[in-house]
Amino acid sequence: MNKRLNRTNRNYIIAGLCMILVIMGVGYAAFQSQLKISGTSNIASNFLVKITDIQSSVQSGQASDAEAPTHTDTTATFKTNLVSPGDSMKYDITVENQGNIDAVLESIEINDGNNPAITFQTSGIENGDELQVSQSDVLTVIVSYDSNVTSQPENTSSIITVTLNYKQKDGTGGITPGGDQTIGGQEVEIVESGDGLYKDTYEEGRLIYRGQNPNNYITFNDETWRIIAKETDGTYKIIRNDVLPYRPFDEANHRNTENNSYCDDPRYGCGVYAAVDGTFSSQSGSQSGTVTEDSSIKIYLNDDYYVNNINSTAKGQMTSHLFNIGVVEWLDQSGAEADSIEKNIAGEKKYQWTGNVGLVNVSDILRASINPPCTSCTSVANNVFESGTSNCDSNYLFEIPDMTAYWTINAVSYESGGGSYDAWYAFRDSGGVGVDSYRAYAGGYLFAPLPVVFLKSSTTLSGSGTSEDPFTIV
Repeated sequence: MNKRLNRTNRNYIIAGLCMILVIMGVGYAAFQSQLKISGTSNIASNFLVKITDIQSSVQSGQASDAEAPTHTDTTATFKTNLVSPGDSMKYDITVENQGNIDAVLESIEINDGNNPAITFQTSGIENGDELQVSQSDVLTVIVSYDSNVTSQPENTSSIITVTLNYKQKDGTGGITPGGDQTIGGQEVEIVESGDGLYKDTYEEGRLIYRGQNPNNYITFNDETWRIIAKETDGTYKIIRNDVLPYRPFDEANHRNTENNSYCDDPRYGCGVYAAVDGTFSSQSGSQSGTVTEDSSIKIYLNDDYYVNNINSTAKGQMTSHLFNIGVVEWLDQSGAEADSIEKNIAGEKKYQWTGNVGLVNVSDILRASINPPCTSCTSVANNVFESGTSNCDSNYLFEIPDMTAYWTINAVSYESGGGSYDAWYAFRDSGGVGVDSYRAYAGGYLFAPLPVVFLKSSTTLSGSGTSEDPFTIV
């Protein structure tokens, strides 16, 4: 996987997702250990369906909010303490259709986490329910410490998910795909070839810019950025058009194995962007463990860069957003032909972090190319190594000024095992362009951060998006 550095001799769905991670306390005397519950409800909407409120209330016992529930247009987050069996909390999450087309709930999927100590109920929204324009529905989630539990459960954690799958409803009651295809309120042509704005073939309702130099320039924070995508929730994912000074993804020995068992060789850093609840693992399960601390690059981007280098106007234009930080796996056993962008996306979405500033996904880089052979991270890296062919050229994300290599947000693992200390990066040199992995502790004169943020779904733009007339937020 590190051949690139050595060879060059360089130094239409709306998905409402409720995730409740239950961590049961140790020590069970008199049932006074606490269950600490963290939950997130996520909405991904391509026709302005938003989360507009979250309210909590004690159902029974000594249950309480560890922190006040919060929400954005796309996420609702809560943290709860349950003290004894029989305790329960209720969360009412309001979802509103602020678009101009009716929606209907096509299906609801529930995964209860298979922990008998935790009981879980949802109500208020059912299959077939319509969500008409200007209408709101309330999803009620009740999480309880099972009153029948009489001894310390062996299973002390659980992840519970609820997914609401909406689609647009036409005038005859049928389901139709589609969505808002404007960029900042402007009509922008959807193309099927060449540079420009495309429908994302991997995520219905998402719009992405592709090609060598599409008209996706935008002025943000008094700087030039590029629009990567209009997300299904209406937000805009944008990336800075100039790299920041070189720095490691994760400094050596920043996270030790005592608190982060996934990070099995911290001398070289760890490739996971942010702390996660429960176990972090690759898709194949070849690498797994805990990650309880953030990477040094995440801390820098959110505690230093965001605070000191993004002005107050720009902060008001941004929204805290979900980033997909899961593993993109190198298929070194089944081979490049077994890999795909779909598999890469699934790996990225397995773990998520919500915050202000992140990095680009591996799949964003692959999808931005209009070169048909750009099919997966494994095939891209293999081809550059073995034949010098740049399968993912014709891609503006390799046209960053002064770019040598920049980090992505995704961890690396190998199908055969290992790789916790690697992170994916994008590179450009005399041998071509592509994605590869390297030790997370590396920085020096090669690897740089390239910040990614999300603009609010209410963003209105002027301008044409060219480098001479970039989009401007109005």
